Amino acid sequence: MKSSMVDELKLIAGSDYVLTEQQQTNAYLYDEVEKAYRPEADKSSIVVKAGSTEQVSAIMKLADDNCIPVVVRGGATGLCGGCTPINESIILSMERLNGILEIDRKNMVAVLEAGVTLMDLLEELDKYNDLSFPVHPGDEGAQMGGMAVTNAGGARAVRHGVMRKHIMGLTIVLPNGEILELGGKLIKNNAGYNLMQLILGSEGTLAVVTKIVLKIYPKERYSATIVAPFENFEDACCAVMDILQSGNLPLAVEYMDKHLFVGTAEMLGLEWQAKKGNADLLIILSEKSEDQLYAACREINEICERNHSYETLYAGKTEEQQELLLIRSQHYEYIKDSICDSFDMAVPVSEVPAFIRDLKMLVKEYDTDTNVIAHIADGNVHNDILYLKDGSVPDYASELKQKMYDICFSYGGTITGEHGIGKIRRQDLILQKAPAELELMRGIKKVFDPNNIMNPGTVL
Repeated sequence: MKSSMVDELKLIAGSDYVLTEQQQTNAYLYDEVEKAYRPEADKSSIVVKAGSTEQVSAIMKLADDNCIPVVVRGGATGLCGGCTPINESIILSMERLNGILEIDRKNMVAVLEAGVTLMDLLEELDKYNDLSFPVHPGDEGAQMGGMAVTNAGGARAVRHGVMRKHIMGLTIVLPNGEILELGGKLIKNNAGYNLMQLILGSEGTLAVVTKIVLKIYPKERYSATIVAPFENFEDACCAVMDILQSGNLPLAVEYMDKHLFVGTAEMLGLEWQAKKGNADLLIILSEKSEDQLYAACREINEICERNHSYETLYAGKTEEQQELLLIRSQHYEYIKDSICDSFDMAVPVSEVPAFIRDLKMLVKEYDTDTNVIAHIADGNVHNDILYLKDGSVPDYASELKQKMYDICFSYGGTITGEHGIGKIRRQDLILQKAPAELELMRGIKKVFDPNNIMNPGTVL
């Protein structure tokens, strides 16, 4: 990158906040996508840490005038290569934009800068003792701007939905440097096209989010976790369908193959207490009163028993629940060295049992296996393709992926429920979207970003 360009960026953001040496910039090149499929980063890219919306505006105008790609980097917890610069780029780090600007109890909103992490927000809300925010993608290092532009979900989507349900307003900077205020604290606003909803889920390809107006909620004070072991996943899935139809809406319902719970617990120096069966449900409940919590626990336990569960385990103490969640959340550390590609397909909830069954039958045809982890009550199923025993990617990987997608499509599903397209699923998106829909998406991209500087090579 021209030294004159670097000098101008230093004038905008400050010399200390422009990183050009590779030993400094290496930490900003990749997200959490598996190494076998991650895109190759352009190591000549530089990092700029903007300190305000106005600085972002000046950086974007400079980049647009010079047709320099810009890749916005949040917490880098993504799993689709979205924040990796594949061309020489300005990596626009949001880490300095980390202010919690307002907790508005009257309107029940929080106003945040984009670099605020989920952990920052939760710690701030804890100070109020009665406030909470429900969306949790699984990593509290995720930044709120990144959660917005990836429309983050997570295990709690069954009750609380995904990020777009909770965002009321955005401050964005267009590629040409213009600053827009979209939405706000209004509950109703029907004035024209809802441009804010285009930004949510756009994966950094349309504009830079610098501020967010976010709904917050009263805290539900009473919680419990039930572990329900089953002999097979079909019975576990049927139990989930019955729970949802009963009117009980758990905070989360997580399914993992038995060996994942057991192996992850052993890795952590813990013991998985549910000894029987091959398929376990982790059912997390959260209610406003003890009576509501106990009533839900009793009914859910009865439903599990009717669907042939073994004896359920109940965790009511905070430390017991935290141990179960730790085992659930650390499963990726247990399997990451054995998987070369991972998926987050989603199907209608009623189709989950058949979808999981078909995935398991498919991998047997290739004399391999797949780890199944599912946010089972919202239809989101995570599975993977394993390395061969010698650590190499199997030559059937592309064919197997295609057949997994074909199964997903046969049940009316999508190739991604959470992770997004990023850079690693661009060709896969063509399998799902009609040409007319893709053309509309390209048209939207061109209107926002005519010089194609915003995260080029992502989504489209």
